[in-house]
Amino acid sequence: MTTRSDAITIVAYHPGHQAAFQALNKEWITRYFTLEDLDRRMLEDPQGYILAPGGFIFMAEQQGEAVGTAALIREPDGNFELAKMAVSPKAQGLGIGFLLGQAAIAQAREAGARHVELLSNRILTPALSLYRKLGFAEAPLLPSEYQRADIRMVLTLGPAE
Repeated sequence: MTTRSDAITIVAYHPGHQAAFQALNKEWITRYFTLEDLDRRMLEDPQGYILAPGGFIFMAEQQGEAVGTAALIREPDGNFELAKMAVSPKAQGLGIGFLLGQAAIAQAREAGARHVELLSNRILTPALSLYRKLGFAEAPLLPSEYQRADIRMVLTLGPAE
C-alpha cells in the first residue's frame, strides 16, 4: 500500500523501519509520559506484538526519511485498536497524522473490522482533535494496561455489533 500527498508517502512497515518506529514513538511518549512496559514490548518487537497477530503498521516517509507512523493492533473480535501513532516534531503541521489515520481506517475497513478504537490522554489535545476529524467519538473508558490512558474513542465502520 502506498499513498502520496505533497512529498509525503505512506508505506507499509518493513523490518528496516523498526528503529524509526521505535524512535518516533519513544520521542512523543517520553515527552509527555513515562515509557510503560507494554510500550517497550511493542516497540522492541513490533513483528511479534503487532504484525504477527494480524495487525498493520504504516510509515510516513518524506524524501526517504521516516517522519511518522501508526499501527493497527488486531483485537480478538476482529476489530482494531489504532495505536503507536507518532509524527516527528520537525514534520508536524503537514497533515501527516491525518494521512496515517486515513490509511489505517481504510486498512481496517478492508480487513472487515466493524470498528476501530483508540486510547489516549486528554492532555494530547491536538491528537484528540485529529481523531475527531477522522470520525472518532468518545466512548466509555474500559480497563487498560496503560496507566496514561484516560480517554477511549471509537470509530464505527460497519453495522453495530
